[in-house]
Amino acid sequence: MGDSLAVRLARLDTCGVSDALDQLGLDGAVQGLRPMWACPRIAGQVITVRLHRADPGEHAARHLGTAAIEAGGPGQVIVIEHHDREDAAGWGGILSLAARLKGIEGVVVDGTCRDVDDSRDAGFPVYARAATPMTARGRVSEASMGEPIRVSDLPVHHGDYVIADWSGVVFIQAAHAEEVVATAESLAAREAAMAEAVRAGRSVVEVMGASYESMLGRY
Repeated sequence: MGDSLAVRLARLDTCGVSDALDQLGLDGAVQGLRPMWACPRIAGQVITVRLHRADPGEHAARHLGTAAIEAGGPGQVIVIEHHDREDAAGWGGILSLAARLKGIEGVVVDGTCRDVDDSRDAGFPVYARAATPMTARGRVSEASMGEPIRVSDLPVHHGDYVIADWSGVVFIQAAHAEEVVATAESLAAREAAMAEAVRAGRSVVEVMGASYESMLGRY
């Protein structure tokens, strides 16, 4: 990863980042997105893509997602708004292969994807709402790349940050990214100390009661 903030974010997890957002009074956690195969955690700066329902007879100038892949690289994650059709995939296997070869960290699809086996075989992390075997051809096309999108009800901008793992997906606005990551790092250090105390034999009642409930200062 070329972006030092993306590198720091990748050392964290979604739970710690969500806690940091809570402490700072910010939104960012999104429900219902999950890994499509046993893929690793991903983190990086967002490349936005928005899809829409294809009009009858519409012929797109380019295949969806390809411009984002060409623009992307290490430390970046493609994030796709795909709200118009649940029966058609907003991402597929050849896209995963191409993105993997570009060094892109992964993709988050707010909607359906397909070719999960191919993405797994390519070693490319895919997070989405569900999978479908049905193609996007004639059903879905790309409306924009690099423009603001929505993931669930959350506004997401090109250049924001995202982290995704088996607990969920969390977005960070670019303007708050340094503060959020620094706060999450501090919380992670405190949780590590608590875990070490439990390993050393201290009562979990004592450890959790003394520290955990006071970790998020705004509560």
